[in-house]
Amino acid sequence: MSSKHFVDNPTLLLQTSLSSLPSLNPSLSLDLPSKTIYLTHPPPNTVSLLSGGGSGHEPSFTSFVGHGLLTAAVAGTIFASPSAEQVRRCISNRIPQENGVLVIVMNYTGDVLNFGMGVEKARARGTEVDMVVVGDDAGVGRERGGKVGRRGIAGTCLVLKVAGALAAKGASLKEVSRIAKLTAANLVSIGSSLGHVHVPGRSIVETGVEELKDSEVEIGMGIHNEDGSERRETDLPGLVKTMLSHCLNQADKDRSFLNVSKTDDVVLLVNNLGGVSVLELGAITSEVLEQLDRDYEIRPVRILAGTFMTSLNGLGFSISLLKVADTGLGAGSSMIELLDAPSEATGWSAAIKTDTWSKRRKSVEEHKAVEEEVWTSNLRSEITFEFRETAADHVLVDPALTRSALTTALTRLIAAEADVTRYDTVVGDGDCGIGLKRGAEAILEMLRKAKQTDDALTFVQSVTQVVELAMDGTSGAIYAIFLNALAHGLSQNAPSSPQPITTQVWAAALQSAIQTLGKYTPAKPGDRTLMDALCPFAESLSKAGDIEAAAKAAEEGAKNTQGMRASLGRTVYVGGEGWQGVPDPGAHGLAVLLQGLSEGLRK
Repeated sequence: MSSKHFVDNPTLLLQTSLSSLPSLNPSLSLDLPSKTIYLTHPPPNTVSLLSGGGSGHEPSFTSFVGHGLLTAAVAGTIFASPSAEQVRRCISNRIPQENGVLVIVMNYTGDVLNFGMGVEKARARGTEVDMVVVGDDAGVGRERGGKVGRRGIAGTCLVLKVAGALAAKGASLKEVSRIAKLTAANLVSIGSSLGHVHVPGRSIVETGVEELKDSEVEIGMGIHNEDGSERRETDLPGLVKTMLSHCLNQADKDRSFLNVSKTDDVVLLVNNLGGVSVLELGAITSEVLEQLDRDYEIRPVRILAGTFMTSLNGLGFSISLLKVADTGLGAGSSMIELLDAPSEATGWSAAIKTDTWSKRRKSVEEHKAVEEEVWTSNLRSEITFEFRETAADHVLVDPALTRSALTTALTRLIAAEADVTRYDTVVGDGDCGIGLKRGAEAILEMLRKAKQTDDALTFVQSVTQVVELAMDGTSGAIYAIFLNALAHGLSQNAPSSPQPITTQVWAAALQSAIQTLGKYTPAKPGDRTLMDALCPFAESLSKAGDIEAAAKAAEEGAKNTQGMRASLGRTVYVGGEGWQGVPDPGAHGLAVLLQGLSEGLRK
């Protein structure tokens, strides 16, 4: 698998992929020699809907075959149009022709020519056939597009869905063709990617593509791995701003393909080009929605986000906007209702019903005031955070010294994030450094905003509250349990009258907290965890009463984890020898924090 593909033979890849589809959807059949997926028992008295194109765009088009969407789809090899003969065989042998056939393809020369030839051959035999060509891409403007026009990209999926739903309702070929053209005429799309894809079976040299730098994004990239209109260094907000401007800026005469105003109903499709995680696509969708609302006052009536038309595993996404137009067909056959109509195509991933969408606007309006009040309250609480006084306890600290020492310790921990992350990348999942940094930054923010207190217990409880909110994962849980137990230990060891806290009180509280922590984790020194730093610190502080010596003991304990085989944590599962060259990341991070605390107290 040196090519980074599980199946590097493109012919075998296509054949086996197509062969899986009837297993996923029992209503489908496969004509493997013609690379055609079709409905085994299509509904009677309906227009047959055919589409297709080069492979590598899955789930388009073969996974869009199913009741309520396509009757059949013809596949070419990767990024190459199917042949005219494949199209002819499909129309002649695999789909009903009695009520007419509508062919919908994207505006690429190979697709238009080969599907067009198949259409003409069918017409010559007396079959009623029409063809709709979709060109929705705004990545290439009028001047550069010239006579070829706009390429077809992910917006084509919306055309297929509308046409398929209308055909399923028994509409005539003339009506289905008209609505497909109407939908295509009201579409605009654009894609962007962080890199070009590698096609199985081809060498890297064969691609002839200059790779993007780590900081670059290609705007307007096509779905066949072809170059876009520009490369730029930008962040996500800047990228989305450019993409939406190319789609919606009426002052850009080269790209003003569609006039959309705030009074129009709009459908938004955020499409994954194949290599973007679901988590990241959600963040992209939020950014698109925010900018549409803020900059254009457009609030989509339908929002679709997912994998509809890919470029293999392309590390990018596309934005499509459909301006909802009147179909003139009456109730039940509006563009929105046709998009919402159910289908049995495995590749169509929008499952929300019309009545659920209709409740959305009312629900948003009802909860808006409540959400705003909750947000305002949380924000106010964050800004005016005050320590909660607990007068029953009498361990006192110097507020200025405590704040200064903790600031020094947290600053050092933040600076050590890169090292902790590097260590955790070797022995874990790489999140330890980020988690510690996030917690440290949150505590620093609290220290800047909070009123000072001289009550040690109140101070520790307040730090604990921040840790519980800001840190997650295993480290977050361990620190939260420990700090809660530390607060309890301070309370148990508090003097009967208000007195400055002593090293002995801190040490006793630390030992108590470690015992409590033992109820929730079996980790002990020697297990290669943060306990290898924490326990020596507490033990040294208890014996010598010297914070500097205790911090050195923690540092030595963390260093000793290098080369130590783990018996707990994710390091247990790490193979190879890499773990022997790095200390435990949690122990190292805690040691850095304690060193910084010691340094801050000596100032």
